[in-house]
Amino acid sequence: MKLPINKIRNIGIAAHIDAGKTTTTERILFYTGKKHKIGSVDDGTTEMDWMDQEREHGITITAAATTCFWQGHEIHLIDTPGHVDFTVEVERSFRVLDGAVALFCAVGGVEPQSETVWRQADRYKVPRIAFINKMDRVGANFFRVIDMMSDLLTTVPLPIQIPIGSGDEFEGVIDLIKMKALYWNMNDQGQTFQVCDIPSAMKDEAESAHEAMIEEIANQDEELLEKYLENENISEDLIKSAIRSGTLANDFFPIMCGASLRNVGVHPLIDAIVDFLPSPKEVPAIEGIVPKTEKVEKREPEEDQPFSALAFKVASDRNVDKIVYCRLYSGVLKKGQVVLNVGKNKKERVMRILQIHANKKENCDQAYPGDIVALVGLKDTTTGDTLTNQKYPVLLESIVFPEPVISVAIEPKSESDKSKLESTIQILMEEDPTFTMEIDEETGQRIISGMGELHLEILTDRMFHEFGVNARVGNLQVAYRETISAVSKGRGKHIHKTENQGIYGDVILRVEPLPDMVGFEFVDANNGTQIPPLYVPTIEKAVKVAMQNGVLSGYPIQGVKVTLLGGSYHETDSSEIAFEAAATAALDDAVRKADPILLEPVMQIQVTTPVEHAGQVISDLNSRRARISQTEDEGQVEIISATISLSETFKYTTDLRSMTKGRGTFTM
Repeated sequence: MKLPINKIRNIGIAAHIDAGKTTTTERILFYTGKKHKIGSVDDGTTEMDWMDQEREHGITITAAATTCFWQGHEIHLIDTPGHVDFTVEVERSFRVLDGAVALFCAVGGVEPQSETVWRQADRYKVPRIAFINKMDRVGANFFRVIDMMSDLLTTVPLPIQIPIGSGDEFEGVIDLIKMKALYWNMNDQGQTFQVCDIPSAMKDEAESAHEAMIEEIANQDEELLEKYLENENISEDLIKSAIRSGTLANDFFPIMCGASLRNVGVHPLIDAIVDFLPSPKEVPAIEGIVPKTEKVEKREPEEDQPFSALAFKVASDRNVDKIVYCRLYSGVLKKGQVVLNVGKNKKERVMRILQIHANKKENCDQAYPGDIVALVGLKDTTTGDTLTNQKYPVLLESIVFPEPVISVAIEPKSESDKSKLESTIQILMEEDPTFTMEIDEETGQRIISGMGELHLEILTDRMFHEFGVNARVGNLQVAYRETISAVSKGRGKHIHKTENQGIYGDVILRVEPLPDMVGFEFVDANNGTQIPPLYVPTIEKAVKVAMQNGVLSGYPIQGVKVTLLGGSYHETDSSEIAFEAAATAALDDAVRKADPILLEPVMQIQVTTPVEHAGQVISDLNSRRARISQTEDEGQVEIISATISLSETFKYTTDLRSMTKGRGTFTM
């Protein structure tokens, strides 16, 4: 039976690497009855990490989707990666989610990728609950993490629980809404817990925290504010209603805590997902552009509205050609229906509709607004495409992905392996928009690019083991870029005389740096006076092509505004080819005079090392041109934060392990 839309929750679990996302997801699936035993990341038995590479590395690479049920609600759950190389998976998940659970490690607090994930959620205005995990670890500090959230994320945390103890002495949590202590039963894997009175030693602290919570939420509800000012008793339902209002408005973020590995604190987290995160009806209706009219149109999440959906992920499958993950925003989708891919203006037939549980699939006859499903039979649909009813098309905002930062050459071992390599690369590019391939014009080599060393390692590993490709992989190369640091003018002439006809093109360009050193702009200030408008598109196109090869080392140029100032033309001898050559020469002349500089990708790095090795690690970072911004002493370990050139991080994992006797770790 299909549940009403207000009983649906589309949520993601996102955080820094190793904050315990997959472990927490496994507990949620276990307690909601979706699986019969708990999987372990360390043992490689988790439900959501289903790829061989995920189980081998102990990290989540793709955003696995699943559906579970709790207290009469249907929860569509997406477990996202925390590693910076797989940011694209988080980005596309947030685009289609209504709410999120942000996990923080009670020891590490707000780490670099936690910040990135939080900013991504801010960009899509996704309401969030924060869960401070690993309270049972040595060095866990609940209140320090809350302070870090306030300072680094410039957000308003709202603790609705406080821990009873920490580290080895972590026993349970105090619920500040019910004002009760919760203790979990370790004999049944935390399936049951006891609700007790608050320990006398913590009564004052709990009262103070409860008062602070009520004070923060009082502005959300007039009745609650009145009762608070009159010192009257405030009901649990009224408190929950006010917390829900503030969470949906992103005014504050409820904070909870626990230790997922020890099965502590997960039940209240699932309750909070249902109580405080929005249904598809409680987020603003999706907006899109009606093709040809450019009119903005809203699509409400109602079954009687025209069908519209966004494809947010493409995955290859052993049994079918490919499956496309979609979020339905409006209307009903039926098996066998023909839909329109609006961006590509192509009709596609939906052969099967699947409800997904990690890599297990269940057939459905139809899907409804708010559903996240996988579709089979779509041949031309890729990530970010809009699917709609043929009669009522609307183009939804697509998903914007970052540029790749690292490249490697790959070649088939023999001529017979060539077509298999090319088709595999094509499949992986469809799955992952941050993975690209181009042919090097000079060497003829295939150059594949991605978001980092681990990203390319995983993808090449999949080529070899999943697709059976025989290929050789070269050394890693950083995706450098070139730009300019000054304003200058350049002139290019392409004037020749042959026996039959002349060739004449003459172009004057001005180049100037753009803010942030990104992007490209072209302005025609010639106004058709010196060069006819007919040739301006040709000049712009030639400039764009010429910018692919910089003047310093041949890297692409970015962050430049190019203005066509003028030039001259000949009535009979001028042609598009002549102006193309002249524009290329003018750009080269202008850029060389504009103090060109080389840009390289710079990463934020956080290194955790035992105190006794900190000096050696800092010295090594300095030798790698890193800029150290902060060092924190956390008892037995030191946390070093720095910025470092991507090229200096190759094979850093091995070097760090040898420096710290295998005990040092880092994240970027």
